[in-house]
Amino acid sequence: MLPDSEAKQAFDVKRAAFAATIGNVLEFYDFITYSFFATEIGRTFFPAHSEYGSLMLSLATFGAGFLTRPIGGIVLGIFSDRVGRRPAMLLSFALMGGAILTIALTPAYETIGVVAPIVVIVARMVQGFALGGEVGPTTAYLIEIAAPRDRGLVVAWQPASQEIAATAGALVGVVLSSTMAPEMLQSYGWRVAFLIGAVCLPFGIWMRRTLPETISHAERPAVSVEGSGHVAQARRHLRVIVLAVMILASGTISTYVTQYMTTYAKTTLHVSPSLAFTVSLVSNGLQIIGALLGGWLADRLGRKPIMVWPQLVVLVLTYPAFLWIVQAPGAWSLLFGFGVLSFIGSLPFTAFYAAFTEALPQNIRGGVFATIYAVAIASFGGTAQLVVTWLLHVTGDPLAPSWYLLLAAIVGLVAMGLMPETAPVKVGDRAR
Repeated sequence: MLPDSEAKQAFDVKRAAFAATIGNVLEFYDFITYSFFATEIGRTFFPAHSEYGSLMLSLATFGAGFLTRPIGGIVLGIFSDRVGRRPAMLLSFALMGGAILTIALTPAYETIGVVAPIVVIVARMVQGFALGGEVGPTTAYLIEIAAPRDRGLVVAWQPASQEIAATAGALVGVVLSSTMAPEMLQSYGWRVAFLIGAVCLPFGIWMRRTLPETISHAERPAVSVEGSGHVAQARRHLRVIVLAVMILASGTISTYVTQYMTTYAKTTLHVSPSLAFTVSLVSNGLQIIGALLGGWLADRLGRKPIMVWPQLVVLVLTYPAFLWIVQAPGAWSLLFGFGVLSFIGSLPFTAFYAAFTEALPQNIRGGVFATIYAVAIASFGGTAQLVVTWLLHVTGDPLAPSWYLLLAAIVGLVAMGLMPETAPVKVGDRAR
């Protein structure tokens, strides 16, 4: 049995991790829900002469949220290093709350005209800014509250919380698409999905206000020239930063193509909306398990083995899985084929989150992680669904998403193989 002090410390870590990641869940739910209802949002705010044109305008607005991610990553990430993790996480959460309420309550194009799409685009850009500054401080916070032997598992709640958000969004989609007629879903059903997230905002703000701070005043960088300390120290870690960009590019393409599967299943494979949402629900649920399992294994076997081997399996299985899905579209192929890919593909990135965060000094950790993450996501996540939609349109080949996923998997595998090992268990072995 643990001594009282150790038991209290373990309890505090669990509570702090929950408080940090519950905010992350709500933020990613709000951001991701947009992609699940891209078709309905396109018809509401972006009327066009064709269904394809409306969808592309909607997806372009989804991508607009990625343009401001690097700005949010730089501003809020450095803010978290200078002022603290807790105020940075509270600020990003409040900005996200205002943006999601704006999107949910904005009247349709047919009611207020061109003002509607303008308001939605601005709200998406605010969301992107907030989310860009969310991941870095939260990941740094999780590393800093965890014991060295448990860092992988504690940090696993960062990617797991994103998948929990995606699962919640998919579950809401399944319920709404199963209980509402298509015209009701188009008229106000998608707004209900957004407002569900908004209802949870006060709880998230309250939880984050209770978090203990992990950075003392003495550990914060000097404030002589804004960002200069970060840039100078970041240059010393240029190699690992470049590798991190490659891995994050690979991961974000996989993530946002996965989230596009709801739209892909409905518009390309022509399955029922309820089955399309169920596929997302199951695959995201499996990714939660995979993220946590990946963190647990990374604490015991090291970061690199858990990055490299599952990524290699994904590379081998991607095309056969898509071929099966396209040739025999249905519940079995979609749920099992895509589910297996989702589960295995989620294992490497928890280990990467731990490895990259451990490789950075604490006083630049939030800013560098947030900036690199936001740049990679903005460059590749914001365009992933547009690229896939365009490839499907110009080639007419329903296997087109697999081509993009294969390219991303190759880039990620190479970079993972070159990442340094940072796990205390492995580093300790080398020291002995």
